[in-house]
Amino acid sequence: MSPRTALLLLAALYAQLSFAAPNVIYGRVTAIADGDTLTVLDANNEQHKIRLAEIDAPEKSQDFGQVSKQSLSDLAFGESAVATCNGQESFGRPVCKVVINGVNVNTEQVSRGMAWVYPKYASKFSVLYAYELKARSSRKGLWVDKNPTPPWEYRHARK
Repeated sequence: MSPRTALLLLAALYAQLSFAAPNVIYGRVTAIADGDTLTVLDANNEQHKIRLAEIDAPEKSQDFGQVSKQSLSDLAFGESAVATCNGQESFGRPVCKVVINGVNVNTEQVSRGMAWVYPKYASKFSVLYAYELKARSSRKGLWVDKNPTPPWEYRHARK
């Protein structure tokens, strides 16, 4: 194959690749559904129900479910938010990292002991694991229980 043909083939392949840039949502937090889901109203008055990336908070009916929801509310409700989204979850909600007043809300929920790192969706190299370990060793939030049930296990057991 000639260098020119190889270059054309490479250019065609490159054009076929999909480089999905993150979707960024700017707006005000208008609702908190639970410890890992919030709603942002953007400048066009469009509501975006957002799932916080890489974390999973206790279900509302689970121990610490309401406490986790209140923690997220204290952090986010009524505040201006920047949500950087890289995909959608099974219910069609965008999955995002949310920053409010310079604070990464996903990280803060884990740091406060209000959510687990969700290993199904977090990289095994995620910095969130260090925050979870620190919260766990400090017995913060849900970690006051010796062996709290992760929400994915709780949901599975209820089916």
